[in-house]
Amino acid sequence: MSEDTLRLYAELGARPVINALGHMTMLGGSTPSPTVQAAMQLASRYYVDMDQLLESTGRIIAGLLDCPAALVTPGCAAALYLGTAACMTGKDPERMAQLPETTGLKREVVIQQGQRYKYDRVVRMTGAVIVAAGSAAGTTPAQLEEALGPQTLALLYPAHDEREGLVPLRQAIEIAHRRGVPVIVDAASRVYPVDGLRKYCAWGADLVGYGAKYIGAPNSTGILCGRADLVEAARFHSFAAFERQGLPGAGRPLKVDRQEVVGVVVALREWLGMDHQARFAVAGQRGQRLRQALDGLPGLTFTPAAGEAPWLLVEIDAQAAGQSAAQVAAHLREGQPSIWVGVQERALAFDLGTVWEGDEVVIARQVRAALG
Repeated sequence: MSEDTLRLYAELGARPVINALGHMTMLGGSTPSPTVQAAMQLASRYYVDMDQLLESTGRIIAGLLDCPAALVTPGCAAALYLGTAACMTGKDPERMAQLPETTGLKREVVIQQGQRYKYDRVVRMTGAVIVAAGSAAGTTPAQLEEALGPQTLALLYPAHDEREGLVPLRQAIEIAHRRGVPVIVDAASRVYPVDGLRKYCAWGADLVGYGAKYIGAPNSTGILCGRADLVEAARFHSFAAFERQGLPGAGRPLKVDRQEVVGVVVALREWLGMDHQARFAVAGQRGQRLRQALDGLPGLTFTPAAGEAPWLLVEIDAQAAGQSAAQVAAHLREGQPSIWVGVQERALAFDLGTVWEGDEVVIARQVRAALG
């Protein structure tokens, strides 16, 4: 633990957290690598025309991802918002100025009922309305096609949610394109395997949003990529075009700094060239040390038993251990520093990829304390 960091947060009235949950927005999202941090610091030396920077870095990112165009955004949620606005208005300044008033504009965004999730609110913030296809039990291809009507603006597809009973993404793209409807894919965390950064555009998705925190960029950044005309329209809605070009876009509140834009490009290059197996191995070693430090406590079962994965599942027999998994997790959150860990029924789920080296020792000590 860093005593300086603990003092800093104490002065600010906040409790520091050891993050064993993963790349969570509410916990700060990411820890950019030294390379990314150095590039961001270097970018601080000069100011820059942000509209020009967004356009030029978009070309670089598009080249890295083999897609027609890209745009750095302040998070994936902003990518979805700007993408929806782009589908609504194109590059027409009068239509842009209307939002969130949608009279005369297509305003229906279709999503499968079983895929409804809290982030579809981001889409509705543009003035769009959600039309659900099928039921919570599932959606057939015919039901999805039937939901696409004359007022359909786009089809929204959360890439993390492809289950039996839902129309698969590739088929959904085919159905939407038959009706002339663009497809917006929420691929926020689908960055590993790295083909997740390319395959959705290759499948024909018109717009794809990513959370750049998952590739080691700042928590407050994201990427929108896809069709060149729609990405350009999204950039016209951005804060930079609002200020630089006087365009009345809907994205003025969604500002990203020059250092963050640079951080996204450097982080993406680093991510695409990274030895991810080595990354997993380092995290797996932390998991192995955590397992070894907890070994011998009654009522605990470990998955995996060795250190070959960047996570550790600790199943707790509450009767033998004297505490349930939920009770141990609550104890960990109340500690100093606070430790946040996932709870899966009777197990604690530790993501070691976001645990700093050495903090696994602190976690083990607090778990042992919770179990007496």
